[in-house]
Amino acid sequence: MSAKREDIREFLHREPDCVFVEVTGAAGSTPRDTDAWMLVSADCIFGTVGGGQLEYMAIDHARWALRQGRPAEAMHVPLGPEIGQCCGGRVGLSFTNMNTELAMFLAARSDREMASRPHVYVFGAGHVGDALAMALSLVPLRIILVDTREHELSASSVPGIETCLTAMPEALVRDAPAGSSFVILTHDHALDFLITAEALRRDDAAYVGMIGSKTKRATFKNWLSREIGRPEIFDRLICPIGGTGVKDKRPAVIAALAAAEIMTAALAGVQTRQQAFSAKV
Repeated sequence: MSAKREDIREFLHREPDCVFVEVTGAAGSTPRDTDAWMLVSADCIFGTVGGGQLEYMAIDHARWALRQGRPAEAMHVPLGPEIGQCCGGRVGLSFTNMNTELAMFLAARSDREMASRPHVYVFGAGHVGDALAMALSLVPLRIILVDTREHELSASSVPGIETCLTAMPEALVRDAPAGSSFVILTHDHALDFLITAEALRRDDAAYVGMIGSKTKRATFKNWLSREIGRPEIFDRLICPIGGTGVKDKRPAVIAALAAAEIMTAALAGVQTRQQAFSAKV
C-alpha cells in the first residue's frame, strides 16, 4: 500500500516557533468542543478552534505572545454580539509555546488519532471511485482506494488517501478491522458481486454499498440466494449508493451524495462502539 497525507510533523518542521492553542472549556453553544486545537506561527496556522471572530482573536493573541517572546495568558471568551458571534456559549482557550516535549506529544497523539480512524475501502478506481475518494479525503476517515488494475490506480492523484493494488480485493474485506465501510464500484459486475457478498458476511461492517440500479440490485439478490445461500444478509446492502432523490449520474454528484451517507454510517459506528465500551467499564 502507498499513502499520501500531510502530517503535523511537516508543519512543526517548517514552523518550529509556534503556539499550541487548545479549547479547554466549552459551555453552551460553541463552534467546537474541548477536542479542538490549532497551531499558530507568525505566518501560518494548522488546525482550527472553530473559525470566526473567536479564531481571529486566538490567532492575534498567540502571535502577540510570539512577538513578545513569552507565554500568552488563557482566554475566556463569551460568544455574543460584542465579538460579532451569536453562538451564545462561552469558550476557554489555553496557549502554550512550542517545545520539544510538546511537539513529540502532539505528533504521537496525531499518530494515534490517525490509526484509530474508521477504515473506508473504495473498490474501483474509475471515475466514480476517484471522485468518491476525493470527496472523502478531507473527512476524518482512513480511505483506501482499491483496484485490480495498476493503470487506474496510477492515474489517481487524490491527496490524503491510500491506494492498494491487489488481484484479490475480497481478501481485504476479510482482513479489514471491525467497523470498516465497504463501497463497491468496480469495472466488473461479477467482481462487484463477489466483493459485496464478502462484505455482507461481516456483521461488524459499518456500511456496505454498491453502485448500481434497480436491475443490478435485483440481479445481485438472485445471485446471492443462488450462490451464497444467505438471502437474509441482502437487507444490509445499500444499492444504489447515494440514494435516489437526485437523478444525476455524473460521478462528482454521485460521490457527493454517497460521501455524506458513508461518513454518517462510519462515524455513527464509532460513537456506538465508544458507548458500548463505556457501558462495560
